[in-house]
Amino acid sequence: MTHAAALTQQELQLSQDPESSVPNPGTRRPGGRTARTRAAVRDAVLAGLVEHGYPGLTVEYVAEHSGVHKTTLYRRWGSLEGLLADTLDLAGEDSWTPPDTGSLEGDLRTLAREVVESFTDPATSASGSAIIAAAFQSQRAADALSAYYGERFERCEPLVRRAVERGELPGALEGDIDAGALSRAACAPLFFRLFITREPVDEHTADQAAAAALAAARAGVFTSPRTGAPAAPDTDAAAQEETDATAQP
Repeated sequence: MTHAAALTQQELQLSQDPESSVPNPGTRRPGGRTARTRAAVRDAVLAGLVEHGYPGLTVEYVAEHSGVHKTTLYRRWGSLEGLLADTLDLAGEDSWTPPDTGSLEGDLRTLAREVVESFTDPATSASGSAIIAAAFQSQRAADALSAYYGERFERCEPLVRRAVERGELPGALEGDIDAGALSRAACAPLFFRLFITREPVDEHTADQAAAAALAAARAGVFTSPRTGAPAAPDTDAAAQEETDATAQP
């Protein structure tokens, strides 16, 4: 997440106008002054989370550090939790795409390494960790965080489609594999170490997580049942029928 350019004095005055057009959370980001105002508010929210954590973040802090009047913040975002939700919504409005290394193994490894880099790079780790910590204390933030990552994993569908087309998942057809579940499996061990056990992560742990997810995919763990496929035989019923037939004179 990059920091937006600072607002000009004229833009700050406009943003304090009761009729200013800051969008409601969940709307797509327009260009121009509105985008810069919203980005400035987002940056102030992130700075406050890093500096004070969720319990210490206030609307007054966001107003002071964004240059947007407190009245405007309350009118457009409603509350501190509304600001948090929109911060994540804005963070998701980027052009990120899943890795395309030429193999499923390489894609999963790169995806896992991106997680490690995001949460170990000093330039990005503080804000990301602060948002996740806030999600443990605010249901609105938790819902926004879930939607953010859900959308991220939806973008990973091409990763699986390419693997199926290359024949890297024998027997699988397009649509058989749950791309979101596979992508989550490659990242979940890293998030567990980062935020639950507080263990260090590096490229080696990223590669381990990716290898485990790949092995599971090849074993059919993430394969959905095909519509119209014949049901598996009931072995218990079949065995009972055979027993009954043998017992008859």
